[in-house]
Amino acid sequence: RSPSMVDETQVQALRTVAERDAKNAVARAQLGNLFYDAGRYGDAIQWYGESLAINPKDVNVSTDLGVSYYYNNQPDLAIKQLEHSLAIDPKHTKAMLNLGVVRAFGKQDLKGAAEVWRRLVETAPESPEGQKAKQALDSLTSAHGTVQ
Repeated sequence: RSPSMVDETQVQALRTVAERDAKNAVARAQLGNLFYDAGRYGDAIQWYGESLAINPKDVNVSTDLGVSYYYNNQPDLAIKQLEHSLAIDPKHTKAMLNLGVVRAFGKQDLKGAAEVWRRLVETAPESPEGQKAKQALDSLTSAHGTVQ
């Protein structure tokens, strides 16, 4: 299955569940994931938003919503959402990594990106996200010198 295709059968099944149960955050998050994986970020944003309206403390859905905003060329909303994720869980590695990405590439804020990546490396140096943050910091340093 190519990244631009979405399984309409799965979408319809999940939509049916969501329509029947107004409080089903999981079905809505799964719909968000299907559209995210297909690169349909506007649709993903809608479903992640509906899921969060039901379960506002789901840090993973909040983070996926933030990344979807970034890929939908909405870096300010992405930063706001990822900061919300970190308010829920200050040590959420995926939220930290992506906040750095959005600051660096969405806002050209290398200082802000370096700050959050350093915090990630200190928090979870052995995690996959910590390793990626370290690589990103090394790349920043080699391209721009030490970013203060």
